[in-house]
Amino acid sequence: MTLNCDPVAETRKREAALTAAQFELIDETEAEAILRWRFEELVRAGYDIGSALVLASHVEIDLHNASALTRRGCPPDTALRILL
Repeated sequence: MTLNCDPVAETRKREAALTAAQFELIDETEAEAILRWRFEELVRAGYDIGSALVLASHVEIDLHNASALTRRGCPPDTALRILL
């Protein structure tokens, strides 16, 4: 068992696992922060700005899966089609 004392990392784990229904229940400021974080992570993973915006707004899409596709060499355009 590993303990993570980093509250930001723990929050990000929770945010990555949100369903669309759960996302609708959070306040606007937190929702904006989550979307910004998802967008930044997707750009970092190799998605272009437009694709990152689309994927970030689809909170039901697992961010880790989206990033893993590009890390494994899947072109971002193909990954986008797979995920949507």
